[in-house]
Amino acid sequence: MTERYNTLSAYLRRRFGCKVYKVTVDGGFTCPTRDGTKSRGGCAYCNPAGLVPKAHKGRRTVTEQIDSGVEWVRKRHGAERFIAYFQLNTNTYSDTGRLRDLYEEAVRHPEVAGLCISTRPDCVPDDVLDLLEEIGSRKALWLEMGLQSANDATLERIGRGHTSADFRDAVERARGRGIDVCAHVIFGLPGEKEDDMLGTVRFVSELGVWGIKFHQLTVLCGTPLEDTYLKGGLKPLGLEEYVRLVVESLELLPPRVVVHRLSGDAPARYVVAPRWGVNKFIIKERIEGLLEARDTRQGVRWRG
Repeated sequence: MTERYNTLSAYLRRRFGCKVYKVTVDGGFTCPTRDGTKSRGGCAYCNPAGLVPKAHKGRRTVTEQIDSGVEWVRKRHGAERFIAYFQLNTNTYSDTGRLRDLYEEAVRHPEVAGLCISTRPDCVPDDVLDLLEEIGSRKALWLEMGLQSANDATLERIGRGHTSADFRDAVERARGRGIDVCAHVIFGLPGEKEDDMLGTVRFVSELGVWGIKFHQLTVLCGTPLEDTYLKGGLKPLGLEEYVRLVVESLELLPPRVVVHRLSGDAPARYVVAPRWGVNKFIIKERIEGLLEARDTRQGVRWRG
């Protein structure tokens, strides 16, 4: 690792020998916190429209979406191979027959080097993991799994509908099948202190996750969190505070963990606060600048 942290882009280049980028696929899924299984309001911070990438052009077949995404990403980034990213909502939340049809269509696409599947820890039963294990034996595959916080009180407060124990169980069952897991964590959730946030990083580090995504809590329009913010019940993190927390988190991570993101990324028109979050390049620059200024790197405080 030549950089101060283990980036996804470097990992993919090492694995595939070329520049590899994700293309978003919408499989038409919902979530158990939206369809009434657990609740109907969704997580307090979530507006699904705010998750849709700029290049995404709406529901079509998996093949059509990949064709369109590949064309756009190749022109913009010069990518040579592509990961089909089942991104929107909970992409294991269906029966295995439907899941197989969707995943296999992506696997058959000649430009696709692998699959990335975004989901929740309470939506990966054993039969779904068995399917993913089988597909993963033929094509690169990883799960992106939302934890957000290891504090169960926080998870209840934001309406996640699962516990940290659910996340631990899901990671252990996935790992037992050789399936890599990238954990999503959010800094600045309501009621959380610095110890809670760094405690979440320690939790996922000790679990042996393969990757991690860092997000700042972003107040999006049309969410329950927007009401809380507008009534003065939430103070988002400042940029410098967030940057410091990510740097200290990187120090706590095992050196081998792949860092997929340093910050969240939502379309500016949906962002209520903090407004500094609309420019991920500035955030990345500040984080890398602080790593350099402190002469530190990923893993220096890992004691595994």
